[in-house]
Amino acid sequence: MGRFIIEGGYPLNGTLRVQGAKNAALPILAAAIMSEGEITLTNCPQIRDVDNMLEILGELGAGVERQDDTVKLLPGKASRSVMPNRLSKELRSSIFMLGPLLSRFGRAVCTYPGGCEIGHRPVDLHLRGLAALGAEVSEERGRIICEGTNLRGAEIHLDYPSVGATENIMMAAASARGDTCITNAAREPEIEDLQNFLNAIGCSVWGAGTSTLYIRGGIEHIPSAVYRIMPDRIAAGTILCGVAAAGGKVTLCDICCDHMGAALSKLREAGCLLDQGKDALTIEMNHRPREIKLIETYPYPGFPTDMQAQFFALCAVAEGTSVIVENLFENRFRHCAELAKMGAVITQKDRTAVVRGVKRLSGANVYARDLRCGAALTIAGLCADGITTVDNIELIDRGYQGLDDMLRTLGAHITREDG
Repeated sequence: MGRFIIEGGYPLNGTLRVQGAKNAALPILAAAIMSEGEITLTNCPQIRDVDNMLEILGELGAGVERQDDTVKLLPGKASRSVMPNRLSKELRSSIFMLGPLLSRFGRAVCTYPGGCEIGHRPVDLHLRGLAALGAEVSEERGRIICEGTNLRGAEIHLDYPSVGATENIMMAAASARGDTCITNAAREPEIEDLQNFLNAIGCSVWGAGTSTLYIRGGIEHIPSAVYRIMPDRIAAGTILCGVAAAGGKVTLCDICCDHMGAALSKLREAGCLLDQGKDALTIEMNHRPREIKLIETYPYPGFPTDMQAQFFALCAVAEGTSVIVENLFENRFRHCAELAKMGAVITQKDRTAVVRGVKRLSGANVYARDLRCGAALTIAGLCADGITTVDNIELIDRGYQGLDDMLRTLGAHITREDG
């Protein structure tokens, strides 16, 4: 088990390019299996979740080649529709493979997916959507089995704007007979990226970014393509929170500020100076953060649940009292107990936390309970007195392309010890 060792008290300064988006890369890699040509993906983040998805594609028979942030796939070689149990359990995004495998082979089998334990994340919306397209869905000894060689377009209303369910239905519907309309669809930028990729490989999808999506089915030959994955708004937001907490001045390049409106608004409320460009953003912080009156997580374009923990660390050292409400997941305050070890003053009940900021946190030995918890503890370590040790950083590596390397580039005193 690896760890970060962080000596706090050093501001962050410099310029950094933002990595490709984890939450865009995973469904796009899944969608690649629908093509029989060569797929080249650039700006693909070098993270554990992507490595696991590439291993799944390889075990299905696809050709996989990786060099730095470029991935070349030969999905036409794929011959299997049953996903490996071990990898499915490690990676929640393995559920994205159901729609593309149905589209390609008329059959898909996977175990219930794994991932971070942040709360109840049912897959019933995925399965009901695939069933609405004509798939026969069954469960057997912990496996999900979907079969459907004659999928047909349908009008599908999602009870909740689930990102994963929206994406799974999009991919399956691309090969269905007739058109599909998804209402109450998720609106996240990563869905727009998947739409753009699907269209690049010959599909016909439009409406992403709104609550109504349309997919024209009946695609038979899906060609080769070269596609660049969008920048990661969560990785960018994590660095911005680090600067807000520790102080300094940092410019992020290859960033889409339009995707980050809710988070940027809260950073301004905390007293950060932000200078936005076309594809860059500069943040400057030269004083203690101010309190943020209220943060409530909502589906996009609301405040993202994936940024809640990082802002929690910022609020822990803010001047005043902040209130944070987690509306999406019931188990996403696992960082509270760890931050309390560092001197954070937190009152929590159910999904609401009141954070009374302190001038300085104190270095401590803490444990990353999930991916974003680990990022929050790393931020806390940057602005704490003394040495902070963050254990279980394998979870952090699931979503960040060398978070320690990025922070060290900006002047942080952080080292990695592999366990």
